[in-house]
Amino acid sequence: MSGGTGAKKSLIRDLAGVFADDAAFTRLAAERGDETAYGVDEFRPDRVVPQDLIFGTSTLNPGKIGEEFFMTRGHIHVNTDRPEIYFCQSGRGVLHMELPNGETRPAEMSPGTVVYVPPFWIHRSVNIGEEPLVTFFCYPADAGQDYDIIARAGGMRTLIVADGAGWREVDNPRYRPRSDAEQGRYLEAAR
Repeated sequence: MSGGTGAKKSLIRDLAGVFADDAAFTRLAAERGDETAYGVDEFRPDRVVPQDLIFGTSTLNPGKIGEEFFMTRGHIHVNTDRPEIYFCQSGRGVLHMELPNGETRPAEMSPGTVVYVPPFWIHRSVNIGEEPLVTFFCYPADAGQDYDIIARAGGMRTLIVADGAGWREVDNPRYRPRSDAEQGRYLEAAR
């Protein structure tokens, strides 16, 4: 990306605790842990002002751990009333979205698809294809990212898994619903 200001690479071993099948993750991390799971190239403005934008590309490699597809760690914006857009450039994926109350909304992505992540939604990308999933993203410069909301709940309420012909959404057995107080904190952060 011309003019990029930063790049981040997440290795397979960096995703410990993200997948439901710990034994499958441990085996794959031992064999291929130093391989890249996904990378982000971005442009951030010199100064953070609410009127500016952060944008870039994310490249999520194909693969599975157990029945789950490779996915990004995922996040909610610190300023939870900030939206985000994803434009799929290549590959096939699902933008897995969840409200703090556990309501989910998976959106399938293919080249040319634009997915809007509304304010207050947790989100992560899932690669359901055989080639890298490349997306362009854009969000307000003051949005921030909170990655711990997913980890504290034992993952997202549902998992995106292979079903033989594609993908399906199933309940996550490790999921712990967020308390009313925690849900309220995310809504209050926007005020």
